[in-house]
Amino acid sequence: MKAFVFPGQGAQFVGMGKDLYENSALAKELFEKANDILGYRITDIMFNGTDEALRQTKVTQPAVFLHSVISALCMGDDFKPEMTAGHSLGEFSALVAAGALSFEDGLKLVYARAMAMQKACEAQPSTMAAIIALPDEKVEEICAQVSAEGEVCVAANYNCPGQIVITGEEKAVAAAGELCKEAGAKRVVPLKVSGPFHSAMLKGAGEKLGEELKHVTVHTPAIPYVANVTADYVTKEEDIKPLLEKQVSSSVRWQQTIERLIADGADKFVEIGPGKTLTGFMRKINRDVAAVNIDKYEDFEKFVAESKNK
Repeated sequence: MKAFVFPGQGAQFVGMGKDLYENSALAKELFEKANDILGYRITDIMFNGTDEALRQTKVTQPAVFLHSVISALCMGDDFKPEMTAGHSLGEFSALVAAGALSFEDGLKLVYARAMAMQKACEAQPSTMAAIIALPDEKVEEICAQVSAEGEVCVAANYNCPGQIVITGEEKAVAAAGELCKEAGAKRVVPLKVSGPFHSAMLKGAGEKLGEELKHVTVHTPAIPYVANVTADYVTKEEDIKPLLEKQVSSSVRWQQTIERLIADGADKFVEIGPGKTLTGFMRKINRDVAAVNIDKYEDFEKFVAESKNK
């Protein structure tokens, strides 16, 4: 069975989506529609901007969403996954792919989420760091120890065996990183973000997203999709909005999500969007399943051609 998965913030790069825009009439139409919805030409930043401009949360999130979703929509009849999921921001891409959200509503929600998260991030110094080669339980124990001293530090992303991302206040994350090294972590890698994503510090941002969610229509997914918060399938449309609001301040259970999909028969994963982050995680979660990514237009063409030859 084939599962399509969508990346989140951090996978962006200058030039993302440009070749798709130049080679597909539908892609160009959708990118221009996105420019109109957002009220500024995000394509100028995506295609020819600076790394610094693209790294702003309010730009990054809609940019990654657009690259991912437009790539999927341009596949037309060749887009035939049996399952889908998305990493953090990528969950919105997965919901559009699953037919639960329209392209327009998905983009509006992602932009509202990005603006709320950026504002929350600017309110106090915060950061994230990847802990390499330390058991999840030990990382959780250290986070709890540091948090008990009065500062926020929690596990944000359970990405794959040997990699868990922690998040919170700068001093707390730095202290937890040192304790992780002392406990045997191979490396502690600070991430190039300026926010406590997926921590209680962003609960207010989640609530603002919840207000925006009241204005959009959500449908029952036509394709089974697994949510970040529960690492389980969501089959009822009324469950989607509460989970999206909660996801902003809750851990991303990505490893558990992939393991669930594999247990239910997924044996080929297609990562759609910028970068190869999820494909890399896949190789560490289970090397026995196939994993490919669709990033550039040539990847798109190759995938469509292979689909038609089967």
